[in-house]
Amino acid sequence: MIFVTGGTGLVGAHLLFELCSKGEKVRALKRPTSNLSQVLKTFAYYTDDAQRLFDTIEWVDGDILDYYSLEKLLAGVSEIYHCAAIVSFESKERQRMISNNVEGTGNLVNAAIENGVKKICHVSSIAALGKTQNGEPVTEETNWVPSKKNSGYSESKFFSEAEIWRGIEEGLDAIIVNPSIIFGPANRESGSAKIFKTIWDGMKFYTKGVTGFVDVFDVVRPMIKLMNKEHFESCKNQRYLLSSENLSYQEVFSQIAENLEKPKPTVWATDFLMGFVWRAATFASWITRKPSLITREAATGRNTVNNFDGSKVTREIGYEYLSVSESIKRTAQFLKKDMAK
Repeated sequence: MIFVTGGTGLVGAHLLFELCSKGEKVRALKRPTSNLSQVLKTFAYYTDDAQRLFDTIEWVDGDILDYYSLEKLLAGVSEIYHCAAIVSFESKERQRMISNNVEGTGNLVNAAIENGVKKICHVSSIAALGKTQNGEPVTEETNWVPSKKNSGYSESKFFSEAEIWRGIEEGLDAIIVNPSIIFGPANRESGSAKIFKTIWDGMKFYTKGVTGFVDVFDVVRPMIKLMNKEHFESCKNQRYLLSSENLSYQEVFSQIAENLEKPKPTVWATDFLMGFVWRAATFASWITRKPSLITREAATGRNTVNNFDGSKVTREIGYEYLSVSESIKRTAQFLKKDMAK
């Protein structure tokens, strides 16, 4: 039995689709209030057999902050894919996010060890890796350094990963993956899908920063391959940075606009302008009592060049990435149908 957390998110839903398509027995954790319609919708993007595959999932209610419920839910489980995490760049959410992501991962590690689970795959992030000072690409070996400039999300992913390394020291075998920005069809009001929605609605601004991008299937398929018995023994207790290409936000935004048949952003958002924008958005949030559309953490560094090297998974298990242009094209095709409704 395979146990999956975070199954309603972008990575989790695509992981469930891949596992169910392979005929695996899957138990997926959800909250009692979770809306599973996006998961079924994700399945339907890729197959006419979506409902049958979806119905093979054993959904269970629980919370990663409740250790004792996790201990019960992991009975009979042989492996875990841990995709659940709060993602937020709002300062008021910082402590809650760090506490939830780190404590939840620690609980899952402890419950796995208690139940004798053999292996776990943890979805971390490039945010848990450090930055290079000489312009060289970030790799799995680039150490994260504490800094006031680090986002709360970065801290939460680093210390969540530390819980996995602790579990390894206590006898748990694990794979850690560190994806860059992930493209794929999902709820258009969250994650990278929101970029598509914003450009669809008409976005004028772009930034000149560079970062890594990767297709969602180029996250979940390597995860499954790394966990398979063919590769697990040689790859276990390592991390794998998953990133297809390094591109500028300007180029990516332009490609998204082209595929959505919308105008390309034409105004460069300088660091000064970004500073003005996030302050204005924060003030508007205070007035409306609604979450800020652009936060200081989200705006910081959007004109910075950060390159990432995702070649380790290619060298070790022969995995080949989809190009970012193809990922954008496919994501746009699915989301365009949704947004046109």
